Amino acid sequence: MRDASGGDDEGSVLLLTLGYAVLAIAVILVCVDATSLYLTQKRLDAMADAAALAGADGFTLTVVDGGPVATLTDGAVHSQAEALVTQLGGGATLVSAGTPDGVSARVTVADVWHPPMVSLFVPEGVGLQATATSRTALH
Repeated sequence: MRDASGGDDEGSVLLLTLGYAVLAIAVILVCVDATSLYLTQKRLDAMADAAALAGADGFTLTVVDGGPVATLTDGAVHSQAEALVTQLGGGATLVSAGTPDGVSARVTVADVWHPPMVSLFVPEGVGLQATATSRTALH
């Protein structure tokens, strides 16, 4: 027997279930995109670190007062970092590479992240950059 004071509740569970399903799918899509952005930034950070290490290996060794002294130049750092970024590929580009003090290599790389799921909202992608600094082994 039906309650005379209440209406017909049939079908309300279906709407509630559909609403929760849409919400769950939206949360999953956002999580997938956030994870992809995080992994792309970490990959770019690792590439900047590797390029800075390669740039720091482009030193010129001289002997001063009987001891070895490693000196970096902007050109050597740039050529080493550019060779590494080109070889690794992946769409990243070398923005800048140089030495601020003659013993450190500073490298900046950039890439564009495209969301894998909801690229409709960001068709051009999002620009990402990473900068790393490395010192020569002999300083």
